[in-house]
Amino acid sequence: MIPFLFIIMLTVSGLWGQDSQSRTEEIEKVREAKAKALKPEEATKAENFLRKFIDGNRMQFLQPEYKGLRPKFGNMVNGAGFAAGVEYLREDFWDGGLTARASAQLSMRGYQKYEAQATFPKLAKDKLVIDLIASHRNFAGLNFYGNGPDSRESGRSNYRLEDTSFDAIAGFAPSRIWKLGTSSGALLTNVGPGTDRRFISSDLQYGPNVAPGIDQQTNFQRFSVFTQIDYRNNPTAPKSGGNYVIQHSWYRDIDLKRFDFRRLDVDLEQHIPFLNRTRRLVLRAKGVFTETDNNKPVPFYLQPIVGGSDDLRGYRFFRFTDRNAVIYNAEYRWEIFSGMDGALFFDAGKVMPRRSFLKFSDLETSAGFGLRFNARNATFLRLDVGFSQEGFQVWFKFNDFLNNRKFGTNTLQPTY
Repeated sequence: MIPFLFIIMLTVSGLWGQDSQSRTEEIEKVREAKAKALKPEEATKAENFLRKFIDGNRMQFLQPEYKGLRPKFGNMVNGAGFAAGVEYLREDFWDGGLTARASAQLSMRGYQKYEAQATFPKLAKDKLVIDLIASHRNFAGLNFYGNGPDSRESGRSNYRLEDTSFDAIAGFAPSRIWKLGTSSGALLTNVGPGTDRRFISSDLQYGPNVAPGIDQQTNFQRFSVFTQIDYRNNPTAPKSGGNYVIQHSWYRDIDLKRFDFRRLDVDLEQHIPFLNRTRRLVLRAKGVFTETDNNKPVPFYLQPIVGGSDDLRGYRFFRFTDRNAVIYNAEYRWEIFSGMDGALFFDAGKVMPRRSFLKFSDLETSAGFGLRFNARNATFLRLDVGFSQEGFQVWFKFNDFLNNRKFGTNTLQPTY
């Protein structure tokens, strides 16, 4: 009996083996047929064009360079309109030990900005950086809506701001991600009537009680200390990591002795990637706080500002002004294809007369969407559409909304 069962089992197993073998051969034939029929994934014509455009460095036609000379676009204060000019930049002096830069720009609305900078980036075995910076700006019609969180949209006025600054900045890097330093310099200011005829000049609309310093000009000595922890994977185009900057500045009124004040800047930025870094969440919290002795005023043109393309993107530039301000930004970004990202964002923030009002209440908010065009590991073009209770704003900028903060109290930033 047992040999009989054994013979049956062998027969059945043989039949099963033949069936299994034939099935395997059939599957293999199907795979071979599919492999022969496979075609590479076809991108759209627009995607192919942008990939070739960016990967082939064809962006150079927008910024042709000749012995350090090249055109310079953007990086002007909000409201200036399209700005263009020329920049001289050389990073190869003394085998990279000196970077020299100078630029001149003019905007469609007549705003002017001139800058000169010498940077020594490789001192003390690459741990010490020294920046010498000079800047002159002439902004003909900056917005001012009055002081405080309750300022009205109908209170829009404009003023001229001219300033010249000189600063020496030293930064030391004890480790790869940690930097600290100090700066010292001077700021010479002049405020005058605005030239935008669509709106009343600020000096006719607001007195010195609302806009301190609008009737008297002065100059400042200034000094600051700062520290930074930066562990972003790529500071020019981060997809992960964080950047935390804290700076404390002292402004001394050397002419009128009326406007001495201290200022604390806190800027915290975090990038949270997922899905192989093709998508990420960008979080930012920013605060600017001023204080004085004996209840002295802070000049209105040096007070923190909320509203515009880099914070509350659903509001006009310079919409809110007061002695203290906070901003919170959350942005979800995803890679549409190489060279272009999509973005959904939510902004919240407010200005306050005193730090005691620092609460998560009475925040102004805006939300919207945008596109980020990237080349050479950086955003070279940004389109944002922001919505708020005051309508919507469309921003067309040549930078990321997370402007990399410069150290020291220099005026390389679009605003202070």
